[in-house]
Amino acid sequence: MARQTGLIKLKGTLDNVNFYKSKDGNMARMKTSVDGARIANDPAFVRTRENGQEFGSSAKAGKLVRGALRTLLQVASDGGVTARMTKVMTLIKNFDTQSARGGRTVANGIADPAAKELLKGFNFNNRSAMGSVFFKPFTVDTNTGEISIPGLIPINDLNFPQGATHVSFKSGWAKVDFMDGGSEVQLSPAANLLIDSTLANVNLTPPQAPQGAGTNIFVLCIEFFQEVNGAQYSLKNGAYNVLTIVDVS
Repeated sequence: MARQTGLIKLKGTLDNVNFYKSKDGNMARMKTSVDGARIANDPAFVRTRENGQEFGSSAKAGKLVRGALRTLLQVASDGGVTARMTKVMTLIKNFDTQSARGGRTVANGIADPAAKELLKGFNFNNRSAMGSVFFKPFTVDTNTGEISIPGLIPINDLNFPQGATHVSFKSGWAKVDFMDGGSEVQLSPAANLLIDSTLANVNLTPPQAPQGAGTNIFVLCIEFFQEVNGAQYSLKNGAYNVLTIVDVS
């Protein structure tokens, strides 16, 4: 895949090269002469089929996580989150040491503690990553889903966008079953604070544990607002908001 850089941008096929426009700009790539039927049946493409099966499984696992957290993703995500999540799930799939190549899954790989570590710290909004916005240490109780932020001073502990007057913190506890495709999430009440020097002890606790079996995924969401005439408005359609996986068990 290559990027078109000339003054005249082409679209279509020329000399076995496809020219097209994507979100990354004007691109060009070689046209393949291998049809789908041959890839699906020819023994020469067995590795291709195996890779395709595992990629599809990993993409499905990523979609399951995003679906479980859909409510929070509506306020804090970016256009590349699907690709980044699929990439992480592909790495997690590699921890499946019991299945043959082509049949490795996230459902088996996630059992490895090292695989869970790959999910921790995942930012759903790369425009506003946790590490560049929030600097106060916090703890996660994986038994109750509570996230505790003691001694928070918003004006000191946040890199907040210009115009923001308030910040809202919310935690989420999702239970995701990569084996059967089930999921449930419980969200804490939001803690809404004025961005000033007032010290606050923030405790975010979901009302109950999510039901079902599977992997526990804990997230922290930070949303910025501007108050105008007593009403709070989200800034720039959530571009500055944070949503991060803070623990996995």
